[in-house]
Amino acid sequence: MFWKSLVSLLSVALVVVGIPLAIVYFNAFIVDLWWFNALDYGLYFWARVLYQSLIFTVVTFFFFLMFFLNFWVGSRYLGAETPAHHDHHSGQETRTAAVKDGVSAPRSKYQRLYDQFQRGSLWFYLPLCLALALLVAMPVFAHWEEALLFFFAPNSGLQDPAFGKDISYYLFSLPLFSLIWHELLTASLILFVGLVLLYQLELKMVAEPGQRMRRGARLHLGLAMGFVVMISAWYFVMDRHMLLYSEAHMPIFSGPGYVEMTFVLPLIWASLILFLILGGLAILYLETRKGLFALIAVAILFIGTLSFRYSSFAPELMQEYLVKPNELDRQAPYISQNIQATLAAYNLQDVETRRYPVKDIPWNTRTTEFKESLGNIPIWDEVGLHQVFQELQEIRAYYRFNTIDVDRYTVNDRYQQVAVSPREIDLDKLPAQSRNWVNEWMKFTHGYGAVMAPTAQPKAGAIDWLMQGIPPRSNAGLSLEQPGIYYGTGTYSPVIAPNESGEIDYASDNELVLSDYEGKGGVPFSGLFRRALFALYFREVNLILTDQINQDSRLLFRRNIIERISRVTPFLHLDPNPYAVVTSERVYWIQDAYTLSPWFPYAYSTTADLDGELRRFNYIRNAAKVVVDAYDGSVDYYISEPDDPIIRAYDRAYPGLLKDIDEMPEDLKQHVRYPKHLFSLQLDVYGRYHQENPGTFFKQEDLWEFPEVQWEHELHQMTPYYVTINLFDADRFEFSLLAPMNPKNKNNMRALVVAGNDGDNYGRIVTYSFPRGSLVYGPAQADGFVKQDPVVTQEFALWNRRDAQAERGRLIVIPIDGVITYVQGVFLRAQTGANIPQLVRLIANVGHRVSMEPSLGGAFIALNRTARNEDDPSQLVIPIARPAPPLEVDDAEQQPLPAADTDESRAD
Repeated sequence: MFWKSLVSLLSVALVVVGIPLAIVYFNAFIVDLWWFNALDYGLYFWARVLYQSLIFTVVTFFFFLMFFLNFWVGSRYLGAETPAHHDHHSGQETRTAAVKDGVSAPRSKYQRLYDQFQRGSLWFYLPLCLALALLVAMPVFAHWEEALLFFFAPNSGLQDPAFGKDISYYLFSLPLFSLIWHELLTASLILFVGLVLLYQLELKMVAEPGQRMRRGARLHLGLAMGFVVMISAWYFVMDRHMLLYSEAHMPIFSGPGYVEMTFVLPLIWASLILFLILGGLAILYLETRKGLFALIAVAILFIGTLSFRYSSFAPELMQEYLVKPNELDRQAPYISQNIQATLAAYNLQDVETRRYPVKDIPWNTRTTEFKESLGNIPIWDEVGLHQVFQELQEIRAYYRFNTIDVDRYTVNDRYQQVAVSPREIDLDKLPAQSRNWVNEWMKFTHGYGAVMAPTAQPKAGAIDWLMQGIPPRSNAGLSLEQPGIYYGTGTYSPVIAPNESGEIDYASDNELVLSDYEGKGGVPFSGLFRRALFALYFREVNLILTDQINQDSRLLFRRNIIERISRVTPFLHLDPNPYAVVTSERVYWIQDAYTLSPWFPYAYSTTADLDGELRRFNYIRNAAKVVVDAYDGSVDYYISEPDDPIIRAYDRAYPGLLKDIDEMPEDLKQHVRYPKHLFSLQLDVYGRYHQENPGTFFKQEDLWEFPEVQWEHELHQMTPYYVTINLFDADRFEFSLLAPMNPKNKNNMRALVVAGNDGDNYGRIVTYSFPRGSLVYGPAQADGFVKQDPVVTQEFALWNRRDAQAERGRLIVIPIDGVITYVQGVFLRAQTGANIPQLVRLIANVGHRVSMEPSLGGAFIALNRTARNEDDPSQLVIPIARPAPPLEVDDAEQQPLPAADTDESRAD
């Protein structure tokens, strides 16, 4: 009666709890399937489901067989003899009981219980073994993608110097082996303990007092114990390879050193051999009760070896008295291996080093190269332009510029550096009375257009817009056929498009211009069944009740591009700064994606912010470029690092997902740029590991770091920035990443590091180092010279007394014709009203020489004049501070006018 009640209760619980959970799970599964199909990734979706299910099934089935066959065979055939037999002729069962001194032993009830257990053991062990198998297999299931990569991993072509194994072994096999070892050890211990309990219980139930375990049972236990020994011994095999991740010598170098490879490694080998001998002797003793002395002796040796292996006393003693007196000689080979491995792991092994012959002014200002250099100096930075874009180009309250992206475009046949920002929708800015269901789901569905302006500005005045307004217009010959921005970097809610209400495209002078979505993005939405499932998924009943849906309606969701890419390929790690590309057809987003690993042997480990969280790794590649169409949301993946074994493994596992970079459309490919985030990370590492000589590295005598400049009472690190320069080729200006590097804890500059972005130079990194004996002023020193300049300080004081606030913009260093030059803009802001920065002056300085003029040309000519005066003191001209111009704003245009004082004769 009790069992029937329990079964009924469980059935009710299954109906009440299980069915709703199943509906919710399958609802999410179906929505995911539709979403992947809409992206043309239906086969890829099923491939992931198949791989995940197959790996989990195979691992679970393996452990199930491991448990079930051993337990069932042990209870059915190898344990105590069956205490009952069946008379086949009479069909009757007869039983015998042990008799001692004429008295029947009181064991018959145990014998009958065992008989029932033996006959029903199959049904007992099936659920038990399945539960154990699921429990043990769960960690493997959670890391199923590591198992997948193991099967599809290619060779890297690199070998570790210690064991001669291909690096792919460490990237793919060792992590999986480490995981499987834990699960196999757990399973083997459970199995061994379970068999011991089973056979002991069988003896207690049915065997005669003092009767020994059957030979088959003893052999079975011996095999189970041997399996435990072999799995445990595997640990020592992997422990050899784990030495390559030692951090015992940090902060000097990573990886093993002399002590690990000449003392600890032999101890690991000795531990492995002693453990195998110990396991064999233990099995022999349990079977024959012989060899106890040998067992104890080997156990003592094994424990002693382990104590030497894991105790810090012996290695420290060896380090102190054997290594330290000749440390550089002892550690040099291992330091060299750490350097080479780290450079390879961070893709720095091909960095070129060039000497930069620093020159002094005056320049020849009449050359084409000099004039082009001035025309490419990025005076505006992303922060300043963001404020200008917000004030002058957001236009409507519900639009927002989330990002300002620096790129290069050919405008009016001129290759130049520009800032681009799509105008994205931001429903949080809608007035409260407009926040209703129809507006949020059907009306305000998308952003509109993009803004583009040059980052260079050779003279004071207003920004020269390359693309602006709604609808987008351009005086520079640019066009944008489809300006709709349905997918972007903001927080996007789901929308239904097209719909019967019509979507707000933009607001003209007298009316709202409506449009209907014509893209292929989103999931078809017109059917009642789909509407019901989506209503359940989004917990939104209006998706069923609304009558504004037509047969062409599509549901667009997961519209944030980072969320979108992460949903498709969770195994790729995303750069925090996707950037927009404006083509003549529409706007696209390009997202840099990385492959990471903490398993590169000998390499130094670092931490970086990726995917919105800190990740620790010692191997990174910018393995893929992801393109997202801002109008229809299509996602395309292009392999940018074909030599990366991780991305090649994924390419093998998911054929058709990743394309070759050469398949990227040309109008997008010309805007691919080297990631600033990656370059900063690489330079953090390279600041130490550019010292390829082990002696120099050991002494850490040439460490580099990013400069720091005091700004508004705080120290700000000067990180890499994009600039168009001709360092790679004097005859060609290229879009590049530039980073000044200082010696550790010093303010002078030690080197300039440049990463190429164009053509064959993409990803090429060149270090321009300065001679050790020469003094090249660093950014902090240049900033100090500007702050001390009497003309600059006096004019700033005059500006700040008026109804304006003067501030200096970003300080950048740029080499011009061999001269290390610092340039920055001076911006005025109104104290009241629109807070729009306006460029009014440009500051240039070379060393202690500082000039501030209304134009770059004037500033550089003034520096030339100063240099000539220093050479000929009789021509010395004392600079006189002029009164600062007032800040004028044209209310009709709502943008700053040029400063009143623009004496162009000073630039002639």
